[in-house]
Amino acid sequence: MIDTLLNVVDTLSQPFQFGFMLQAFAVGALVAAVGAVLSCFLVLRGWSLMGDAISHAVLPGIVLAYIAGIPLSVGAFGSGLFCAVATGWIKNNSRIKEDTVMGVVFTGLFAVGLVLFSRTPSDLHLDHILFGNILGVTHDQLWETGLLSVIVLGTVLVLRRDLMLVCFDPTHARAIGRPVRALTYLLLILLSLAIVAAMKAVGLILVIAVLITPGATALLLTKRFDRMLVVAAVIAVGSAIAGVYISFFADGSPAACIVLVQTLIFVATLVIRGHRLRRTGLSLNK
Repeated sequence: MIDTLLNVVDTLSQPFQFGFMLQAFAVGALVAAVGAVLSCFLVLRGWSLMGDAISHAVLPGIVLAYIAGIPLSVGAFGSGLFCAVATGWIKNNSRIKEDTVMGVVFTGLFAVGLVLFSRTPSDLHLDHILFGNILGVTHDQLWETGLLSVIVLGTVLVLRRDLMLVCFDPTHARAIGRPVRALTYLLLILLSLAIVAAMKAVGLILVIAVLITPGATALLLTKRFDRMLVVAAVIAVGSAIAGVYISFFADGSPAACIVLVQTLIFVATLVIRGHRLRRTGLSLNK
């Protein structure tokens, strides 16, 4: 009996015995924390599609950076920022709604990226760019992700009240003298940096879930914004660690497992909250 128990414990602890798994846990937690904090602002502002747009639009920047021989993260950041600025400029100079503009811009840039990628001989793997390769993250990439994460988290925590006001009520923010346009572009810059940080871990396709689901789940659990930030971060980091852990035994994509865990938590929260609301309604009717 004791031998069986020891074997079970040894099997369950295997993921923590490999260096590449420990790095994957660290990168996943960093990326999740950054994505969770920003997801609260995106959900509050109604900018969920903006995260999707920028995550797809960085592909041409990655390819151009590879051709130019510069770090891929620099090209990804520049391309993502261009997408955000172009979306804002077109919206301000036309009658087209913001979500429509984002759809046109990011699909166009993504298509440009695919064409450039297909015409550029390289040793880059498109699957790793689109879906991430968290198990193959190097020490340099880990430090890069950590640095970007600290920059984004630090900026958000220092300016969280101003950013919240701009997202929640830009008219009031402008009336009390807050630089609404500057703060809006700062949020877009932080979003681009977060996508660059998450790119190597979860890829361009799945990063949108990291930037939406934690905030949406936290919104179901609390109405206070500061508490929402904490709840979203706890859910995201826990999902990242659980997803990487599950992927070890399931022999599946860690990024997909992370997103799947986040989605299951969201669905469970939605169901439980709905059940509680129905019970409260019944008790009130009685």
